[in-house]
Amino acid sequence: MALRIGIIGLPNVGKSTVFNALTRLQVPALNYPFCTIEPNQGVVLVPDSRLEVIARVSQPKILTGATIEFVDIAGLVKGASRGEGLGNQFLGQIREMDALVHVVRLFRADDVVNTLGDLNPLRDIEIINLELMLADLQTIERRKERTTKMLKSGLPQYRQELELLEQYEAALEEGTSLRLTELSPLPDLPLLSFKPVMYVANVNEGQIEVDRALLEWAKAEGSEAVVMAADFE
Repeated sequence: MALRIGIIGLPNVGKSTVFNALTRLQVPALNYPFCTIEPNQGVVLVPDSRLEVIARVSQPKILTGATIEFVDIAGLVKGASRGEGLGNQFLGQIREMDALVHVVRLFRADDVVNTLGDLNPLRDIEIINLELMLADLQTIERRKERTTKMLKSGLPQYRQELELLEQYEAALEEGTSLRLTELSPLPDLPLLSFKPVMYVANVNEGQIEVDRALLEWAKAEGSEAVVMAADFE
């Protein structure tokens, strides 16, 4: 099964453009929020020189390499966890992903509306992270209700699960994404802030000066960050 990576971010930051650059597809990337509603999907073959060696030796009829499925998810807005801007639908799509590429706008373009008015990468990151954490708190609350009922069975795993849920809740209420904690995820509880993230700083072509605040943010939380002029890749 292909690794599924969701491309997320605020509206008009270049998510569909990054998707096109990664997949060599040409989905619409237009100058208005929610140009993307239904997610765009593209599968990319992962280059592996070892497979070429094996193929030359064994000459198989079919040679199947590893693949990555990129999913272009519509822009999240402040209040998405409360359903703003079709937020519930888009957050549900993120739950299905194995990892996330978070696109952050660092490019200037008069013909591409900046929905928040100015370039502020850390503010933009915090908006998305907060919505993911708020959505997780809602998911945890529902799971706690179910687990509390199951405590009546006397089975110890439900007590252990409730304790873990309360630890999740405490971390999120302190403003900490779960991927930054040492807590273990529950396999059947797809919490958004547990998902690994790579940040993409989407810049203008030839842009030399890049706001290092984003790069330092990523480094501090142990995430990767790349600088990319997606419109020219």
